[in-house]
Amino acid sequence: MSRLHVVTGKGGTGKTTVAAALALALADAGRRTLLVEVEGRQGIAPLFETEALPYEERRIAVGPAGGEVYALAIDAEQALLDYLQMFYRLGSAGRMLRRAGAIDFATTIAPGLRDVLLTGKACEAVRRRGKDGAFVYDAVVMDAPPTGRITRFLNVNDEVAGLARVGPVHNQAQAVMRVIKSPETAVHLVCLLEEMPVQETVDGVAELREAGLPVGSVLVNMVRPTLLTPDEYTAAERDRAGVAKALAGAGLGGARRGGRAERLVAPLLAEAAEHTQRIAMEAELRQELAGLELPTRELQTLPEGVDLAGLYTLAGRLRKQGVAG
Repeated sequence: MSRLHVVTGKGGTGKTTVAAALALALADAGRRTLLVEVEGRQGIAPLFETEALPYEERRIAVGPAGGEVYALAIDAEQALLDYLQMFYRLGSAGRMLRRAGAIDFATTIAPGLRDVLLTGKACEAVRRRGKDGAFVYDAVVMDAPPTGRITRFLNVNDEVAGLARVGPVHNQAQAVMRVIKSPETAVHLVCLLEEMPVQETVDGVAELREAGLPVGSVLVNMVRPTLLTPDEYTAAERDRAGVAKALAGAGLGGARRGGRAERLVAPLLAEAAEHTQRIAMEAELRQELAGLELPTRELQTLPEGVDLAGLYTLAGRLRKQGVAG
């Protein structure tokens, strides 16, 4: 079972929502998960109907199977202070550096260092053990950057190669990569059944594989139900009189020729044609995703939108499809 689940996806695919649902799904009875945010958007807090997340691990929910979900919004500046304290015992000097703006300066001139700090904090949570020797968290879920940036974000060892070839920064990057490239990690890609998200997913999987990063599964979000098959549409198109009669029988206008029911047939069949075209396009996109040879799970769209109850619904669907296993 993977212990670090990295969730990425093209913007607008519901990446953060899926990451939150996955953290809930992994919170089985007696299990504890940590949901980590690294982009500073505070997208997790509204989903769980709580105040903005601080730079500390805080319990925000109980999983549907009785486990606990904790959350952490990683701040690169604070993570750097922790890092400096860990390796150099700066104490109050670290606070002086922060006031002097040295923290912003360091992460600006060395962007790779920022990624080391963000990923390093999550990987530390994966490795952390309690006094009893057991892992503090059974699973860590990272709401990661979008697909277009995920490979560079995770491949921190390459990012810091030119920055530090020896010393604590180098050692920290290597420790991070040992976790990220291990069987304990899985990178899940969230997409929609639309051309651009699917293409970005295909490209993202190729980049991750080329970098030797472990790809987990494809999570197709906001899947719309099939209301009419192509065969049903063809039959309706051939029997317009029957469709008008059915509409009249449903109380949508009288059955007389030229009546309201008959006038509704054309626009109704036009919508049906658009629907069947979408179904056909989605079938092609599913075939494209199947070519990745990865586990693919689909999450149907929630008609009422995503609130806390909807989040639990998505978590239940993920569990049923085995993504938490």
